[in-house]
Amino acid sequence: MAIPRENISQSEADGQARVLDAVVVGAGFAGMYMLHRLRSLGLSVSVLEAGGGVGGTWYWNRYPGARCDSESYYYSYSFSEELQQEWQWTERYPEQPEILRYLNHVADRFDLRRDIRFGRRVTEAVFDDDTGRWQLRTDGGERYAARFFITAVGCLSSANIPRIPGLDTFEGEWFHTGRWPHEGVDFTGRRVGVVGTGSTGIQTIPVIAEQAEHLTVFQRTANYSIPARNGPMEPAFQREVKANYDAIRRKQRDSTNGHPFDVSPRSALSVSEEERRAVYEAAWKRGGLQFRATFADLLTSKEANDTASEFIRAKIRETVRDPATAEKLVPRDHPFATKRPPIDTDYFETYNRDNVTLVDVRESPIVEITRDGVRTSSASYPLDCIVFATGFDALTGPLLDIDIRGPGGRTLRDKWSEGPRTYLGLQVAGFPNMFTITGPGSPSVLTNMPTSIEQHVDWIADCIEYMRGHELERIEATEEAEDAWGEHADEAVHRTLLPMAATSWYLGANVPGKPRVFMPYAGGFATYTRKCDEVAAAGYEGFLRTPAR
Repeated sequence: MAIPRENISQSEADGQARVLDAVVVGAGFAGMYMLHRLRSLGLSVSVLEAGGGVGGTWYWNRYPGARCDSESYYYSYSFSEELQQEWQWTERYPEQPEILRYLNHVADRFDLRRDIRFGRRVTEAVFDDDTGRWQLRTDGGERYAARFFITAVGCLSSANIPRIPGLDTFEGEWFHTGRWPHEGVDFTGRRVGVVGTGSTGIQTIPVIAEQAEHLTVFQRTANYSIPARNGPMEPAFQREVKANYDAIRRKQRDSTNGHPFDVSPRSALSVSEEERRAVYEAAWKRGGLQFRATFADLLTSKEANDTASEFIRAKIRETVRDPATAEKLVPRDHPFATKRPPIDTDYFETYNRDNVTLVDVRESPIVEITRDGVRTSSASYPLDCIVFATGFDALTGPLLDIDIRGPGGRTLRDKWSEGPRTYLGLQVAGFPNMFTITGPGSPSVLTNMPTSIEQHVDWIADCIEYMRGHELERIEATEEAEDAWGEHADEAVHRTLLPMAATSWYLGANVPGKPRVFMPYAGGFATYTRKCDEVAAAGYEGFLRTPAR
């Protein structure tokens, strides 16, 4: 899909580098709020966006069933009370079109578009030591020079398309859920194959099954999933939320995962089996991510986690009528919530349909894609369309898609050849004045993303304001601080069960050749925020601060 280049400046038209205080890459939740904050400091800013509109994840991800798994009233900005009061959500879990409408409303309300350049995919960012500026280039040849380079590229924006032999010979159509055609796809009367049963697969499979003549699902890893129990946003509840937003936002900021609900202080092992089952049943009936909050130790005690895992396995067996299919869908290789825990609408029920077939590709691996379908080690499946719900090259992929080079020409790809290293997920040693919003080493994908995004943007804006007030030219994480943060993050994750999910994209396991390193910070959002605040209060401890010349 060709994206037109809009808002062409005179310097771009002349082929000159446009000189700015800051360049932000990406116009999703993070990039738009970063623009708003930097403008408030009086800085000249441009946001460079590869797409043709704002929205980031929600601009690109338009696959059938695309929906948020955090509830709408808190999957939103908190920086403007007026915005909170005026926007009316229609559903408990908003669909992609509603979230995109919300982000377009924000862009219009705060007049953000005039500083966003659409159709600009940044291909190169090089730090010029002589000028102390980052030099950026786009795929269209436009050039920008800025003191501050801020990445708002998203954690899940670099599509992971599997390298299956024969894909280029397939005579049907194929799609990736993260690069969905904006005009949509009609699967009516067609034989469709979906490869992948992670979060996006679990969302899209029930919707495609309703349209397709036949749907074949190719599953590598069976997944736990909790019913969403989605429904309309009740007016009374919406009024209650708007009256209590201050308390809701405080609870989000003080929580482990950026959600406004409490995790039970009790151990799953401290109650009787009867009481424990009643707690799980109530959470299952309510639906959503709060199932993880039923007991305090689901992610720290394997014995406690087993009780939740077995409960969900039993629910899968109760739901799926064919015993052989049910057993294929029962997860056995990882504890509950050690991979991203999806929520769904009729996912397991979909396998009761006569037009749905499940193929376990661990038992029968995909050998090749042929001209007319998929061939596994044991059978061939004729298909008109293939949908890859195979996720993303998470966290590092969107950054490494840009040729980023610091002083002396060292590339970020070389720096991260054995896995990402950052300080607080905010900066990388050797790359001055470059900030990464929700980068690896921060809580990011383990949290409600807008909560983490606002915390990062505010920290970066405050840091830049500090630099101006103290006449600093550069700020850069030290190698020592980076090493210490990496050790702390490793200790934090190993206090949990998260490393037990060997196939998790948290570890990069879905991308062949990617280093196996647990990338998000697992010590909890509130703990992380306190550390960031302490670093700032100590005059940006762990950062090299270079005075202006």
